[in-house]
Amino acid sequence: MKDTLETGWTADLVWIGAKFESGVALLTDASGRVTGFSRNPNDLASATRFPNRAILPGLVNVHSHSFQRAIRARTEHRTSATTDTFWTWREAMYRAANLLSPEDVYHVARMAFLEMLLSGITTVGEFHYLHNEPDGTRYQDPNLLPMQVIRAAENVGLRIALLRAAYARAGWKKPENRGQARFITPNAETFISDTEALRSAVSKLSAAGGAWIGVAPHSIRSLPLEYLLRAAEYARAEDLPLHMHAAEQPEEVEQCLEEHGLRPIELLDKHGVLDERFTAIHAIHVNGDEIASLGRGKVHVCACPTSERNLGDGVVPADRLMNSGPRICFGSDSNIQINLFEDARELEYHLRMQKLQRAVLATESEETRLAERLFQSATLRGAEALGVPVGEFEPGKAADFFAVDLDDPSIAGSEPKSLLSNLVFSLERTAIRDVFVGGRQIVEEGRHPRQVEIVNEFKNVQRRLWGQL
Repeated sequence: MKDTLETGWTADLVWIGAKFESGVALLTDASGRVTGFSRNPNDLASATRFPNRAILPGLVNVHSHSFQRAIRARTEHRTSATTDTFWTWREAMYRAANLLSPEDVYHVARMAFLEMLLSGITTVGEFHYLHNEPDGTRYQDPNLLPMQVIRAAENVGLRIALLRAAYARAGWKKPENRGQARFITPNAETFISDTEALRSAVSKLSAAGGAWIGVAPHSIRSLPLEYLLRAAEYARAEDLPLHMHAAEQPEEVEQCLEEHGLRPIELLDKHGVLDERFTAIHAIHVNGDEIASLGRGKVHVCACPTSERNLGDGVVPADRLMNSGPRICFGSDSNIQINLFEDARELEYHLRMQKLQRAVLATESEETRLAERLFQSATLRGAEALGVPVGEFEPGKAADFFAVDLDDPSIAGSEPKSLLSNLVFSLERTAIRDVFVGGRQIVEEGRHPRQVEIVNEFKNVQRRLWGQL
């Protein structure tokens, strides 16, 4: 090796730039950062080899509510309402959220984060809005629950951006909803003070940079405008990621028009919230002018197609967004399923069903362009949205990567040119065998070292919540 502290990793194929290459070693330093590549025979001979594998940059999950992993499959039925919608699902979610103890929050988060790692995700943006006791009483430490989530990520080995959410009301002119009592921080001053305390605690806990903090005004409906803008101003002053649910449901747009006389993205644009640090979660029900303003702001849009189809939200207009400039990334959101490759293919497939066309998001006729575009959304674009140097193999960026088994039935027979398309459109999670975060192996041969413990503790939580399993 060129440096005795340098480590090399090689496989049959390594994703470099925009193609797979063979006969190359990925080099990392002692701090777990990429230093470059080598074709030197000595480097290749001394590198750790993954036979019959392909190595790719780790996936970035921009938007997760880890506690909702506890209600997976528990809401797949018609309620007593005439129709079942996002809004009726939300009430069921509130009921479950109020059953979780702080220790439950930790164990449920570990389960969600384990699944993420097993699917090739190495970084998560956790949009966290559980702050209080179920009756709304503040914990003595107002950051008890977010710290449980951060502790879970660090225990499992996942890189985490804790996006601390501000939530103050049920909606404009709406009565108090006791199901939301755990979410409420009544004013911007308290929210900022709590967030500053969390930043301080995380800087001491996570010296290696495995956890950091962002700001997440939950939604326009959940905050008075002055509060929302104060939180956004704080994020800008501190150069923190700023994420927010926006235009997820038609009713949300209608409420915004009623209160402010503007649609959600119009309102955010008017008040200067849209910029490169801002990520709009969902952005489904947007018009042409709003799409143009998202493009001018150079924002990210986080699509969550698997969750959005489960909740009946609608289809992200990804073709119109991509053509106007917003950069699309992906999130697992409600964690009904955790698979960013599934989200990537559904972003395209939803449009195919709408338009009765194929390859809607392809910009060129070249065979691999569509897959490259979607894979970049699942990696580099997500890294940008969370403000973290991951998502590609570039010197100085973290050595977060995963290896796929080239003989897995879902991708077997792919040659280098077609492999990325096969991964994006066909890969099953069984193909993902090894996962590294910061140059440290977390998953080996499809297993996490704490997997049995994590699953068993999660099962115990589920038994307490739902009865005998």
